[in-house]
Amino acid sequence: MFNLVLLEPEIPANTGNIGRTCVVTGTRLHLIRPLGFSLDDRSLHRAGLGYWPNLDVTVYESWDEFLAANDLAAAAPEPHLHLLTKKARRTYTESAYHDGDFLVLGKESAGLPEELLARYASCCERIPMLEDCTSLANRDAWKQPADEDTEHAALRTQDICGNFIDPNDYRISALNLSNAAAVVLYEALRQTGFTGFPCGE
Repeated sequence: MFNLVLLEPEIPANTGNIGRTCVVTGTRLHLIRPLGFSLDDRSLHRAGLGYWPNLDVTVYESWDEFLAANDLAAAAPEPHLHLLTKKARRTYTESAYHDGDFLVLGKESAGLPEELLARYASCCERIPMLEDCTSLANRDAWKQPADEDTEHAALRTQDICGNFIDPNDYRISALNLSNAAAVVLYEALRQTGFTGFPCGE
């Protein structure tokens, strides 16, 4: 069984989609506070997350609490961790996955903290993607006009998928959190012979 870890997730729809993927693959979900949404019964019901009671989910107050609860604080946790970040040299397909591994993703607005990336540099992996100049014909339309009002500027900080956009970068052709989680989780499942995949492929 694999483990998906979301560090300070901000967008409830992303976490909901990831939770659904975890249910259908038998994956455990780990959420590390602060969360950008509520997990009370009323909020879950309103969001239509009827599968939530079937999800194996644990919420932690901090990264350190998560490490301790999963026996990763002692010894070297690196062989069990896969930190997903655009700042890695190795791609996710170059990694070897084993049952029980933890796939870690950061919050939508900032990704994983630099401190964690430095501490677990050998565990960092990325999903390769085309640059905006290759994948988007209308990339220049996303640049902020000089006369744009504050309300529209705030809307511009998120793309249609809920990704937060770096105003100094304007890289918008990126996977959202739930897409990224699914891509890497299914590669891990493929490598370990998940019963949903045909044998020998």
